[in-house]
Amino acid sequence: MTAALAPQAWPFDLSLLPPSAHLVGGSVRDALLGRTADYLDLDFVLPEAAVETARTIARRHGAGFVVLDATHQIARVVFDQATVDFAQQVGDTLTEDLHRRDFTVNAIAYHPHTEKIFDPLRGYADLQRRVLRMVSPDNLADDPLRLLRAYRQAAQLGFALDSQTRKTIHQLSPLLGRMAAERVRGELDCLLSLPAGTHLLQLAWQDGLLQDWLPQLQSQHIQSLGAIDRAAQTLGKLCPDLAQQFPDWLKEHTPPGCHRSWLKAAKLSQVIPEAVVAAEAELVRLKYSRAEQQAVLAILRGWQYLRSHPEGELSCRQQYHLFKITGPSFVGLALLACALGYPQEPLLALGDRFLTPHDPVAHPHPLVSGRDVMAHLNLRPGPRIGVLLAAVELAHAEGQVRTAAEALTWLETEG
Repeated sequence: MTAALAPQAWPFDLSLLPPSAHLVGGSVRDALLGRTADYLDLDFVLPEAAVETARTIARRHGAGFVVLDATHQIARVVFDQATVDFAQQVGDTLTEDLHRRDFTVNAIAYHPHTEKIFDPLRGYADLQRRVLRMVSPDNLADDPLRLLRAYRQAAQLGFALDSQTRKTIHQLSPLLGRMAAERVRGELDCLLSLPAGTHLLQLAWQDGLLQDWLPQLQSQHIQSLGAIDRAAQTLGKLCPDLAQQFPDWLKEHTPPGCHRSWLKAAKLSQVIPEAVVAAEAELVRLKYSRAEQQAVLAILRGWQYLRSHPEGELSCRQQYHLFKITGPSFVGLALLACALGYPQEPLLALGDRFLTPHDPVAHPHPLVSGRDVMAHLNLRPGPRIGVLLAAVELAHAEGQVRTAAEALTWLETEG
């Protein structure tokens, strides 16, 4: 029995859970599939006293507590290694509650006190068939985000979409346009991040779901996503140290539920307009953070720079300018360049530079400060100081100077 269906592994005592409570949703589905996770995410449905039960458990165990929805009586208890939600049952019976859910595989309930499964919609049979099937068209229409979530969950689970479910989604697809951008972006991010996401994103596009959100998307853009997936495997073999950074992101805290990786950033650069100004507007419309906007736009600018130098082997100065354009986003650029046919040998050479922390071309660092320059050249503060510092940085990258003393002497004649 996996942890989600094993009360002894839960972070609270089963005796605090009313006998009428049932575990529902993704945790039951994943447990029945044998899927495990380091962090427990449990959802309980109770016919009454859902918020009071959550509050009691939080107090008993010294856990975090928050009411998520007072109107619908939904509360959350947060432990170190688990999040547990308690919701008031929708309808007069558990069966009615389950009939209001999105897909049959998410409409299976588990009664922890008796260890029995309750499955009125035959979701377990769909689990065995590995098929995602809707509960009803009305349930999808009630929350149109479920239309896109079907493709995301199919990608996560490795499931096929039921044919009637796909037909219904296609019919209801215009409804997705009225959803909040943040919610749609979360589903798109997951599809861009998952190995199986490219195929499911293509199906979602074919079924008319993405026209409002990614209006410029065409089949060639989706082909680029597949090429990026393959490029990740290629670079994993040719340059494993660089490939280790594909799942990483900028050194900022990533909120729960966000999918931030250089793999996703590279893919995202291919589903928005190619022109940087239009791309930025699209990223803003989709409510991406400023950090994510800058990372993706740096990939686009870097790729445009590479394409403007088709000779392949960049000079030292050109390499310096490329790394100034991309910064940490070079990881995403490497994926994109490999996918779109940039020559491997010069690309790997650039990767070697990027992986060398003190390389003056890929990671330029100041040999002198503005104060040093002003004192040595007897200059007053002003814009020219920044210009001189940039010139020293480039001279260092090209090997013209190597020490602070050389830099100051060089400035006397070249600055």
